[in-house]
Amino acid sequence: MFSELIQLVVLFFVIVDPFMSMGIFYSATQTLKDKERHKIALIAVGVAVILSSLFLVFGMGVLNVLHLKLGDFQIAGGIILALLGIQMAIGHAGKETNKFSHQNARAIAAVIGTPLLTGPATITTIIISTSKFGILSTGPALAIVFVFTLLLLYFAPKITKILGPNITQVITTLLGMVTLAYGVVYIKAGLLL
Repeated sequence: MFSELIQLVVLFFVIVDPFMSMGIFYSATQTLKDKERHKIALIAVGVAVILSSLFLVFGMGVLNVLHLKLGDFQIAGGIILALLGIQMAIGHAGKETNKFSHQNARAIAAVIGTPLLTGPATITTIIISTSKFGILSTGPALAIVFVFTLLLLYFAPKITKILGPNITQVITTLLGMVTLAYGVVYIKAGLLL
C-alpha cells in the first residue's frame, strides 16, 4: 500500500506539474497583494480538488455511461500525456502566461484550477489509477500533491525568487520527459487490454 501511494504521488506530481502552474500563477498575480493572491490560490486548488474528487468517485461510471472501455481511454489518455510531455520537455507548456495576466482574479483561479491542475491528463490518470489501485490509494496521493501545490502557489513570489525562471524551466523539462514516458506506458497498456 505504501509503495503504491509513493508511486501515485510521483505520478500525479509529474502530471499536475505544480512548478509550471506556479510560474503561470505568479506571472498572472504578481501585481496583486498577498491577500488577494492567497485567495486565488485557494480557489484554484479548490476547483482542482472538486473536479478531481468527482472523477475519483464517478470516473468509471462516466466511462460506462459513454460505453467506453478502459483500454480505449488508456490509449486516448496516453496520447494526451505524450503530447503534454513533449510540450513540457521542449519548453512550450505554459508559454501563454500573458493572456492570463489581464483577467480578473476569478478567471485566473479558474484557469489555474482547470485545465492547468486538473486537465485531461490529470482526469485520465485519476480514472486509470482508480481502476488499478482503488480510491483509497489514489485519493490520498492526489491530496498530497494538491497540498504541495497549494503551498507552492501560496509562496510563489518567494519560491520564484529563489529558483528563478531557468531552474523552474529545467524542472518542467525533466517532468515533461517523465510525463512522456507515462504516456507511452498508458498507450502500451491500453493496447494490451
